[in-house]
Amino acid sequence: MAARAVILGCSGPTIGPEERRFFTSADPWGFILFRRNIESPEQVARLTADLRAAVGRDAPILIDQEGGRVARLRAPAWREWLPAFDECARLPGIGLRVRAMHLRYRLIAAELRALGIDVNCAPVLDLARSETHGVLRNRCYGDDPVEVAAIGRAVAEGLLAGGVLPVMKHMPGQGRAGLDSHLALPVVSATRAELEADFAPFRALAELPMAMTGHVVYAALDPEAPATLSAPMVRLMRGEIGFDGLLMTDDVSMRALSGDFGDRVARALGAGCDVILHCNGKPEEMAPVVAATPRLAGRSLARAEAALTLRGGEADAGEAEAELATLGRSHA
Repeated sequence: MAARAVILGCSGPTIGPEERRFFTSADPWGFILFRRNIESPEQVARLTADLRAAVGRDAPILIDQEGGRVARLRAPAWREWLPAFDECARLPGIGLRVRAMHLRYRLIAAELRALGIDVNCAPVLDLARSETHGVLRNRCYGDDPVEVAAIGRAVAEGLLAGGVLPVMKHMPGQGRAGLDSHLALPVVSATRAELEADFAPFRALAELPMAMTGHVVYAALDPEAPATLSAPMVRLMRGEIGFDGLLMTDDVSMRALSGDFGDRVARALGAGCDVILHCNGKPEEMAPVVAATPRLAGRSLARAEAALTLRGGEADAGEAEAELATLGRSHA
């Protein structure tokens, strides 16, 4: 039987008997970890093993480990990184930026795989603009679509080389959003022609296995619903952008979305998303999300299976570490 089309968070650094029983019954496709789940390398490795044991299979385990402000793994046990925007800005020229970001994510992949984590929610393909909200801006790679696409590809290839699946976000481009979608619903008023630049990095990387939607209204294309809940926007992602991989929602518990959790799930799946993401680990929210989410089937199941075949890669990242250290010394 196929897994349920949902990715769930867990409440803390371990899972107790009741939470384990819930996960066994819910049978989510995957899990996602946050700072509340992280104490030490040994503890995280036990947690990922226990989560997989709860569902009885090698379920994907996700994390947001961009480096910089959005990093669930922190020093002293794991590397600290500059925010991506700052890292790219300090290096002269696209060639060095591409190489440095490839090496960075090759090293991140090695750290993740050592813990049993095999999906990272990166690259961030949103364009940095003057109006980009502060929650996102320094996580971006730049403001030029061609350069962002090149760096995004380097990020994805670095992760894949280390056996970690990349998730490009936030499709179809959230850089024009002036509000934090964790707290409110951003509405972008740009014209269809203006939005072409935002779509371009996603179109350039459309063959990647996974993507995450943005909770943003694009008024020129669908003034009624954010992209996550919008059939016209998902058709654009599939058609004009050309993405045929596994499309997961951003967190459905974010305040950008309205309605009860059953309604949010039904609208996202009805719009064409493949998998629901619910992050906060709260049982009173997870229960209605799970109740409203069916098991994977049809094209969604095929996309999920195709993505998981790309887990693999090489564990050793010693050469990447040495090369990145050289780059750092040369351009400090």
